[in-house]
Amino acid sequence: MSSSRELPGLTATLDQLHYHHGGATLPADQPHAFVYFITIRNASDHTVTLLGRKWVVEHADGSRLVIEGDKIVGETPRLAPGEHFSYNSYHVTGCDATAHGSFHGVDELGRRVHVLLPPFAMTIPPA
Repeated sequence: MSSSRELPGLTATLDQLHYHHGGATLPADQPHAFVYFITIRNASDHTVTLLGRKWVVEHADGSRLVIEGDKIVGETPRLAPGEHFSYNSYHVTGCDATAHGSFHGVDELGRRVHVLLPPFAMTIPPA
């Protein structure tokens, strides 16, 4: 099996990060929710199909959460050169955290590719 490579021109960016506190839908031990908006842009010369993602969330309390799986919010986006895919999701926590990750897929020639999402902080605002 061939290894994955970063594809020049394929980028992932955090567009927005929103903080929410409390509410009936959040667990008592994790009352902080961060909603993130991400865009993956294909400025390469290749068509890319994104197949999955891997995230690492490092919490200030020392715990670490690895989230890995097929698809991106239930989709396998196909991005021709010049196209992009945007989505939003969320993370709930009981303390500050830092997240980073990657999205992986294949190009039109079947080569495994990935794009890294730079780290971003989920900082709970002072009360």
